[in-house]
Amino acid sequence: MKKPYFKRKFFFQKQKTGFILKKSDQLNYKNILLLRNYITISGKIIPKRLNGLTAKQQRSISKAIKNARYMSFLPFVRLPSPGAGR
Repeated sequence: MKKPYFKRKFFFQKQKTGFILKKSDQLNYKNILLLRNYITISGKIIPKRLNGLTAKQQRSISKAIKNARYMSFLPFVRLPSPGAGR
């Protein structure tokens, strides 16, 4: 007896983060309050499959985050707190 060809066990499901990009939102590197919703605490950009954006929106968000990092509005990484390692 053959096993089925299309057998998948795990599926990625989109998590509703609540950060839906509206048309009225101004999307550029200066809008730091909006961009902080799309990066993690450690500074990584949240992937498209988790935040529920379209591919075009994700490209523009990541480009804006990178520009904000370059202009030093957002940090590249989060520095550890002074007493965390001890």
